[in-house]
Amino acid sequence: MNVLLIGSGGREHALGWALRKSPLLGELLAAPGNGGIGEIAECVELNIADHGAVIGLCRDRDIGFVVVGPEAPLVAGLVDELTAAGIAAFGPSAAAAQLEGSKGFTKDFCAEFGIPTAAYRRCTTAEEAIAHLREVGAPIVVKADGLAAGKGVVVAETLEDAEAAVAACFSGAFAAAGSAVVIEECLVGEEASFFALVDGQTALPLATAQDHKRAHDGDTGPNTGGMGAYSPAPVMTDALCRQTMDEIILPTVRGMAARGTPYRGVLYAGLMITAEGPKLIEYNVRFGDPECQVLMMRLDGDLLDALIATAEDRLDRVTLDWREEVALTVVMAARGYPGAYEKGSEIRGLEKASAGTDVEIFHAGTKRDGDRVLASGGRVLNVTALGATVAEAQARAYAAVDLIDWPEGFCRRDIGWRAIARERGR
Repeated sequence: MNVLLIGSGGREHALGWALRKSPLLGELLAAPGNGGIGEIAECVELNIADHGAVIGLCRDRDIGFVVVGPEAPLVAGLVDELTAAGIAAFGPSAAAAQLEGSKGFTKDFCAEFGIPTAAYRRCTTAEEAIAHLREVGAPIVVKADGLAAGKGVVVAETLEDAEAAVAACFSGAFAAAGSAVVIEECLVGEEASFFALVDGQTALPLATAQDHKRAHDGDTGPNTGGMGAYSPAPVMTDALCRQTMDEIILPTVRGMAARGTPYRGVLYAGLMITAEGPKLIEYNVRFGDPECQVLMMRLDGDLLDALIATAEDRLDRVTLDWREEVALTVVMAARGYPGAYEKGSEIRGLEKASAGTDVEIFHAGTKRDGDRVLASGGRVLNVTALGATVAEAQARAYAAVDLIDWPEGFCRRDIGWRAIARERGR
């Protein structure tokens, strides 16, 4: 079967790497791909927002299955249009993708179906939002309602910061994503990520992970799309995983089906583990980035078969195994990220760095210029390793990082610190 992979980031490189292992795979195409994906797939220059062009490519190249990586095409209805054209695809419909596309939609959904989450208020004007802020006080969380590329959430420690976040949303800082805001109670606890495949009725739990959003060591600095991750998440005990399935994932699956918009795809629950148990912070309707990279390193099964089963409503016949080892990934980013950064710097030493045992380097923002690899984004590389413990996986990942010659890049040096502290405390 020929497969088209939609996307250009580290998540898509990791998905492509895992798809390559499937005996079901014929040709693997990627649109648009990146400098690393080009080593495992044929990259095709294509505007993925042009759904007609995507459908045309599928017909021209006899594509039997499409895997959609990023959230924007899902929210825009790419899977709906592929399905209408008779092309099988992995990912939710536009209606189901509202679980990520609108934070207000998800909060209202949680309220309707009794899913534990933070107390909240949806506001459609700055005046309404500021009045509510002054009523509830700080600390408080302000979220742009729509897709804002990971930049629309502010955890405000003061009322002044909260009001500034509201002003930014309604002044157009996040375009249409900020035309409404969700103001949430600030939950206290430890964050974790929980993943499940869902075929409309059946939910198959995958693995857990934890990521580091802040740009600098010690979880300081501005929020980013993610500077590293590891799997499994030590905080997610078997009991907490069962509780998450019973109280969050399965009610969501049943609720979406009851609404006539069954969910098919991967459901990524961002959780806060509070004193009362897990609460939903947000849903994503795609694999996380960089969480996907550590999940794919640990997956011991046929990813393509599982994704096809998800699209065909037969997950009840699928099992997936996971390696016992810990996977940890370190994001190397261009200096200045998540603010302004330069593109085009050359990255050397990648072949040497990826030669180590149980080490993979997934490209997130690179392009090829002949034999050279150039940085073309903010988050550029995901240096990923396996180990018997978090500390061992971390040591292998940073040993590989240290072999990469890229003066214009930087990374955090403490990915996994919380889990390693747990290991040492045993």
